Amino acid sequence: MKPILYSFRRCPYAIRARLAIASAGVPVELREILLRDKPAAFLDASPSATVPCLVSNSGVLDESLDVMTWALGQSDPEDLLNMPDAGHDLIQMFDGPFKRALDLTKYAVRHPDSDPDVTRADAMKMLATLEDQLADGWLFGARPTLADLAALPFVRQFANIDKPRFDTEATRHVSAWLETFLASDRLNFVMRKYAVWAEGDAPVTFP
Repeated sequence: MKPILYSFRRCPYAIRARLAIASAGVPVELREILLRDKPAAFLDASPSATVPCLVSNSGVLDESLDVMTWALGQSDPEDLLNMPDAGHDLIQMFDGPFKRALDLTKYAVRHPDSDPDVTRADAMKMLATLEDQLADGWLFGARPTLADLAALPFVRQFANIDKPRFDTEATRHVSAWLETFLASDRLNFVMRKYAVWAEGDAPVTFP
C-alpha cells in the first residue's frame, strides 16, 4: 500500500510537504481534509491532529519537515538536500521567529496585546537580512534547496496578508524570490484542488 498523506490545501506546512513529495516523485495516497471537520481516521492517525500527517508501514510522521526529509531521502532528483548547514538555521528561523511574527500579524485580533505593525516590521526585517544572499535567485545560489521549499510557503502566507503593502516594502531580491515561486509550475502543481476525502472514497495518488 502507498503511504497516506493527510493534507489541507492552503496550510503552509502541508504545502511544503507536498512540494518535497512532488520533487521526489514518491507516490502517496493524498487525503484532502477540512481542518474544521477532521475525519476520525485522521484523528486516529495524527498525534497532534495537524497536517501534514504521513502514515506508512514504518509509522507516522506528524511534522512537515520530517515528511520533506522522508520523501527526499528516498529520491532527490533536484539535489534539494545538498545545502550548507546554514540552511537548517534558516529553516529554524522561518519555523520559529518568522512564523510567530506571521501569526501575530495575520491573526492580530486574537492577540490584543501585540501590535501587528510591530510584528509585521519584525518579519520584514528577517526577510531583509536575506537580500544579499538571494542575489542569484535562491538562498544558496542559482537553484532551490530544501531551505527554499521549507521557507517560501510561509513567505507566501505572510505576503498575502497585505500583498500590495508587501510588494511596496519588500527588498528587490526578496520580492523576486517570492514572485518566482508564486509563478512556478512547482507551486501551481501542488496547489491543485482535490475533493475533500471521505471514508470509502477511491484512492487519489499524488503526485
